Amino acid sequence: MPPMLSDALDRLWRQFLPQIEERVATLEAAAQDLASDGLTDDKRNGAQAAAHKLAGVLGTFGLTKGTILAREAEILWSGGADPASAAQLTSIAEQLRALINSRA
Repeated sequence: MPPMLSDALDRLWRQFLPQIEERVATLEAAAQDLASDGLTDDKRNGAQAAAHKLAGVLGTFGLTKGTILAREAEILWSGGADPASAAQLTSIAEQLRALINSRA
């Protein structure tokens, strides 16, 4: 990748990192609420939207595995995730956080 493009992507990454981290936190919180049977429709919808947005943005920054994981979460959230899938959603959120931290 040309240095100017790489520098521009790094600047964009730093700019959007707080928003990306907030979306992962939304996924983590929703998975916890799902596990404790305290998930509201608003939080479910928020988690689905956060996963959708992460799926779109992570590939832009070279985190293809993050896009795949976020799409998996989006599908789970849109398919009516139940408490049995809370562990899987928690694992996905943890993996996303690790990927993001490795890029930061």
